[in-house]
Amino acid sequence: MDDQMPMDTMDHGMTGPMWMPSDPPTLSGLLAWQPQPYAILPILCAVLAAFYAIGLVRLRRRGIRWPLGRTVSWYVGVAMVLWVTATGIEAYGMAVFSVHMFQHMILTMLAPVFLLMGAPVTLVLRALPAGRGRRGAPRRGLVRFLHSPVAKAASHPAFTLSAFVFSLYGIYLTPLFDILMSSVWGHYLMLLHFLLTGIVFFGPVLMVDPWPGNRSHLLRMMLMMAGLPFHAFFAIAVMMSESPIVGFFASPPPAWDIDVMDDQLWAGGLTWVFGDVPTLVVMIVLAVLWMRSDARLARRSDRKAERDGDAELNAYNAYLQRLADHEAVAARSGRTVQGPFRTR
Repeated sequence: MDDQMPMDTMDHGMTGPMWMPSDPPTLSGLLAWQPQPYAILPILCAVLAAFYAIGLVRLRRRGIRWPLGRTVSWYVGVAMVLWVTATGIEAYGMAVFSVHMFQHMILTMLAPVFLLMGAPVTLVLRALPAGRGRRGAPRRGLVRFLHSPVAKAASHPAFTLSAFVFSLYGIYLTPLFDILMSSVWGHYLMLLHFLLTGIVFFGPVLMVDPWPGNRSHLLRMMLMMAGLPFHAFFAIAVMMSESPIVGFFASPPPAWDIDVMDDQLWAGGLTWVFGDVPTLVVMIVLAVLWMRSDARLARRSDRKAERDGDAELNAYNAYLQRLADHEAVAARSGRTVQGPFRTR
């Protein structure tokens, strides 16, 4: 390969056929398709895209409509994962901290939101056959898993927030990053961890799919805001550090003429931006979902009132009338009212 060179295993501790471009990072180089030693994540993206398409076909055959926005959101999320793992972003991210952090933020803070808004679990539940026989076993197994202690623990705020914080402080401020980057599979494991961390964190917040628990919109907003300070403090720590916080990125190729500390400043800035902007977007989404939920509840109440002649409202009005009559009688007799039907 004329335009590529093997990664310096002495400086970066990498083993295996990891390759990166020989030229310094450019916009065209970052966007260009780059061959990978193992196409693990591109294959994963292809599988995710194919399974979603199969689910759509099954729903169409059964005459079930599926929102176009969910489909678009899912494939945008898949495209984002493919973009940062099969192009120059993946290649240059092996040597430049700011490029790697951009990849991390896309995998954790942006792609999961689009994937979750695609409601893949709901699609699977609707596409799989129901029933008590063998055909319905996969669907029953998925439902049991969603109600299992493991799923409940994985969606608990204590776990989701801890995983989110660990993906920053536990990886970059400890030797764990260098350990993971010492092998090809460790690198891919870390990228998958970033993606899964974002899904686990944003899943119970968005609650588009049937995640365990029944949290109010206000509590979900509070959970979303809880991760913001940790994100901001980490970004500040990166930008204010007077030495490279990750030894792996301390020695980029000399021919690239990259100022390590200036690049680290960019990395911290990207971390800060990707903490604020996605949080704002998710908060807007939550507000929209909240309003839609209230609108659905109002429509449901209206339909119930039409069916039963507004029996609930009539019963409540009758209760208020009885209370007023009771208070009037108590006032005439000179007694003090202590409760709806208790006087003294």
